[in-house]
Amino acid sequence: MSDTVFREPVASLDVDSISRPVVALSASMVSKDWEQAKHHHRKAQLLYSVRGILNCEIEDGVWIVPPQCAIWIPGDLSHSARGSGETECYCLFVEPDATPDLPKTCCTISVSPLLRELLLKAAGFPKLYACEGREGRLIATLLDELSAAPVESLHLPMPRDARLRRLAQMLLADPTDKTSMGDWAIRIGMSERSMSRLLLHEIGMSFGRWRRQLHVILSLQRLTKGESVQTVALELGYESASGFVTMFRKAVGKPPARYLSDRMASALIVGESVSVPGIMFPDQV
Repeated sequence: MSDTVFREPVASLDVDSISRPVVALSASMVSKDWEQAKHHHRKAQLLYSVRGILNCEIEDGVWIVPPQCAIWIPGDLSHSARGSGETECYCLFVEPDATPDLPKTCCTISVSPLLRELLLKAAGFPKLYACEGREGRLIATLLDELSAAPVESLHLPMPRDARLRRLAQMLLADPTDKTSMGDWAIRIGMSERSMSRLLLHEIGMSFGRWRRQLHVILSLQRLTKGESVQTVALELGYESASGFVTMFRKAVGKPPARYLSDRMASALIVGESVSVPGIMFPDQV
C-alpha cells in the first residue's frame, strides 16, 4: 500500500462495541491499490467513495463503487474490499434493527447531495453522541435518506454451481475471450441450453448480459486510472471504441466519458467544500 495518509489511528476500533445505532467514520483513505482481506461485523456497513473506484466481493458477487456511489453490506456478511487507483472514502456502520427499510442484500447505491452532506456531518460526531436532540435527529434523517437511496446496476453476480463458477473464473482471467456460448458450455461440460437455464436461475442474467456487466466493471477500473476509451475498448476485445461505448451506454445509461465526468465533477465539489482527514481503516472494519 502506498501514499496512505494517517491522521487519526483507529486500528484498535471495534465498531460493534460502540453502543449507538449508527457509527460514522471520517475514515477516508488516500491511497493507491489497497486491499482488505475477507472479514465481517455485526453492524451493516456503508462504504462511500468520494474519489476512486472501490470493489467489494462476497460469495455471491462482485460490486463496483464509482465516485459518489456507495456499497451497502448487510451485517454479519463476510466480504473483502479493495481500492483501484487513488481512492478516498467514508464508512458508516448501522445496527441491523436501526430502521426496518434498509436494504436486505448487498447493493451499490447512488448517494444524493443531501445524503452525502448528512454522512459527512455525522462523521464529525463523537462516537458516543447524544441519541436525543440535534445529533439524534440528524442520524434519523440520514437513515431515512439511506433507505430511499436508488440502487445502481453495478453488480456482477457470481454463480454457486461449480461448473458455472469455473466459467466465471475463466472469463475473469481473460475478459477478451470471444468464445461463443455454445463453446463455453462444451468447455465446462454442459449443453448450451442447460447452461443458459442454470445461469438465469443462479444469477438472473443471460450469458451475454453477464459478460457485458463484467466489461463495465473492468472498464471503469481502467478508465479511472487514466486509460483512454480507445485503449480500454481494444484491451477488452472490442474492434472499435464505438462498439464499446454503445455497450457501456446500454449498461449504465450514459457513455463512459459522460458517466465519469459527472462523477468526477461531484467529487471535486466535495473536495472543495469539505476538509477530509485521511485515516486507515482498522483491520476489523
